[in-house]
Amino acid sequence: MAEQPMLKFTKIERDMPEKRDAEVRREDFNEIYAEYAAAKAAEQSSRCSQCGVPYCQTHCPLHNNIPDWLRLTAEGRLQEAYEVSQATNTFPEICGRICPQDRLCEGNCVIEQSGHGTVTIGSVEKYITDTAWEKGWVQPIKPAVERTESVGIIGAGPGGLAAADVLRRAGVQVTIYDRYDRAGGLLTYGIPGFKLEKDVVMRRNEQLELGGVTFELNCDVDADIFTSIRAEHDAVIIATGVYKSRDLSLHGSQAQGVEKAIDFLTASNRKSFGDEVPDFDSGRLNASGKRVVVIGGGDTAMDCVRTSIRQGAKSVKCLYRRDRTNMPGSQREVQNAEEEGVVFEWLSAPKGFATDLAVTDADNPADPAGRVTGVMVQKMRLGAPDATGRQAPEVIEGADYVEEADLVIKALGFEPEALPTLWDQPELAVTRWGTIKAAFTSGKTEMDGVYAVGDIVRGASLVVWAIRDGRDCADAILAEFGTAAIAAE
Repeated sequence: MAEQPMLKFTKIERDMPEKRDAEVRREDFNEIYAEYAAAKAAEQSSRCSQCGVPYCQTHCPLHNNIPDWLRLTAEGRLQEAYEVSQATNTFPEICGRICPQDRLCEGNCVIEQSGHGTVTIGSVEKYITDTAWEKGWVQPIKPAVERTESVGIIGAGPGGLAAADVLRRAGVQVTIYDRYDRAGGLLTYGIPGFKLEKDVVMRRNEQLELGGVTFELNCDVDADIFTSIRAEHDAVIIATGVYKSRDLSLHGSQAQGVEKAIDFLTASNRKSFGDEVPDFDSGRLNASGKRVVVIGGGDTAMDCVRTSIRQGAKSVKCLYRRDRTNMPGSQREVQNAEEEGVVFEWLSAPKGFATDLAVTDADNPADPAGRVTGVMVQKMRLGAPDATGRQAPEVIEGADYVEEADLVIKALGFEPEALPTLWDQPELAVTRWGTIKAAFTSGKTEMDGVYAVGDIVRGASLVVWAIRDGRDCADAILAEFGTAAIAAE
């Protein structure tokens, strides 16, 4: 009788891919986890309990068929495992690297709840698709039939790229417009290479291009261009993401050395491509030899602190106004950062910025010229829950101090740009948060033929949700095209 290939969680312990030593990995921007060997991937997949109600799948925004591709991997049927994975996820190798599995699939694994340690879902997902690329199973899109309808997509981030993939597979003509010189959005310029090596993104861009997607790069859409795009295409998808940085109106906030996270990360990623980056080369967006303080507790803040370490910062500290338990970023990322030498100052919030100018009125929000020398910090405690149910931070009087710094990075999250104003489209309805109003699942806006997906609808969110939105929107557009074709007959 053949051995049962699954349910081995009682015999085999959870085992992540080997992590490179912190002292070694802090010297470069390569990914920190090694690849599974085939035997190890099969072994870890075999720990899946194949439960009747797979909470891993339920809590995945894409509802990936995780138990199915885990079983296929355990049985050594990797090409089938890839095909099942790709059926619901446009970019499984990207999600396997950057999804917060501890909060989604792995965090809801049934055997984790029973104390056996979750299945290493993300690492297996990454292994399956990396193997598919290596073996040549990933091929350019070849639609069975070309259609005459065309869709213009504004934004080459994960939501726009996912929509393009689905539409091209159906034979729709697709053009993507993006302000940057490379496609990928935050995948290319926002997320550091140690979490997502850039060749992983570039090969997907190339696959889409070889499959017939047209990229119009260095295209900063304005009112005239938006009008032209609408006129040229049968439907338009807005997938711009949210790039406007939240700011602090504090004393000294405009001093030299106080920078935005998106500028800092983009400069670092451009250097990894070999681009000329004057603001990096001049030292402005370079942490080398500096005392760095990052303000914020999300994943962007984690990217900034870990990038600073790799750039050779003298010291790196992260200020967050709540405690470790209540921070929004991945706990796995915090652990990685601590291993690499980052110091976290919990329950700490900025009150202002000290500069090299003699200014005594710290309550005056007027920003002096000069260079930052430190962050004026006020210590906090957690009080009663706020409207979201989280304990609200309260200031501890008399506990202020100055944290010395040569470079301060504000990683406070992102807000949507005012697209109705920028594009002179007052009829493009937005919410009170400035995000575009769009129908649930379809992404349809109140403008005829215009859809919106991803962060520009949700606010700053996860890559996996942008992929879900892009796929759902593409399906809705195809349904509309199908209805239109029937009506025309």
